[in-house]
Amino acid sequence: MKKFIIWGLVTVGAVVLILWKLNANKKANAAKTEFVKESNTGEVPVLVQKVTRNDFSQGFLANGNFAPIRELTYLAETSGRITKLLIDEGSMVKQGQPIAYIDGQIVNTDLESAKANLQQLKIDKERYESAFETGGVTRKQVDDARLQYDIAKTRYEAASRHVSDTYVKAPISGVINKKYIEQGAYLSPGTKMFDIVDVSRLKLAVAVPEAQVVQLKEGQKVNVTSNVYPEANYEGTISFIAAKGDNSLNYPVEMVVNNVAGKPLKAGMYGTAHFESPETDKAIFISRTAFVGGVNSNEIYVMDGKTARKKKVVAGRIVGDQVEVRDGLNEGDTVITSGQINLTDGATVTVQGAGK
Repeated sequence: MKKFIIWGLVTVGAVVLILWKLNANKKANAAKTEFVKESNTGEVPVLVQKVTRNDFSQGFLANGNFAPIRELTYLAETSGRITKLLIDEGSMVKQGQPIAYIDGQIVNTDLESAKANLQQLKIDKERYESAFETGGVTRKQVDDARLQYDIAKTRYEAASRHVSDTYVKAPISGVINKKYIEQGAYLSPGTKMFDIVDVSRLKLAVAVPEAQVVQLKEGQKVNVTSNVYPEANYEGTISFIAAKGDNSLNYPVEMVVNNVAGKPLKAGMYGTAHFESPETDKAIFISRTAFVGGVNSNEIYVMDGKTARKKKVVAGRIVGDQVEVRDGLNEGDTVITSGQINLTDGATVTVQGAGK
């Protein structure tokens, strides 16, 4: 009997506790609903920015890496053993300077043989031409003699070229950056011999966005700096502007940069091109945060009294956290830069602060 009474009291207490909890949850939900209702019908706090049109410099920076003005890998053009090597890695060479000699005994023999054959065929040709005038030979015999002479002349010129190839000369001025052969090595046509780079001048290749590339032209002077010598300024001249951009709408631009004595730049170093323009234009820039869902949406909210109005604009250049507005705004307009997540077109707002 006592157990029955105890279990009954426990059951009644549990029911009372459940009813109390349900009632409390109902009151809390009602309070939340009322809060949301009041929030939706109340003024939404926002931050704003006053629209002004300011001077904007069209100069900009672009980074890239220096490359040699000229570089090539020299390949052997004839067969033979290197009898003398006149350079080493790091050697400075002038265009046309001898840098190696190849054993030319075989090609010299070929040249002498070709020369003797050419002289003999020249005599034969002249004899046939004289005999033809007196009717001693036919026109075909004369033509054949001339053909044999022309073939022998071509062979002699080729043999002379092979002899000249045994005197390896620098094709360009520059530095021997890499040497692939040693004295005594045997060469075949196409064997790598040297890498030569010309760093008397350098090329700086950079990528320029579409909005800025239209301001550039070939031959334009550019100030160039480097992290290696931050105190030095180098003069660059634009030598190439790509006619087609990449998928990011950036256009490759190259400029020739003159090295400075005592502070020489090397290929592969990092450089910055300072594209300067004396011209400025009046432009409207607003905070990037003003755009609803990102700059590409081209949608913002502006203040109309105490009401927020959604507006379509045309975005232009992006500079840091500021975005140019080419169309859709006027000086004096007030743009909402924060709080748009709670806004709808026509919502009532209250200004909590002002943007820059």
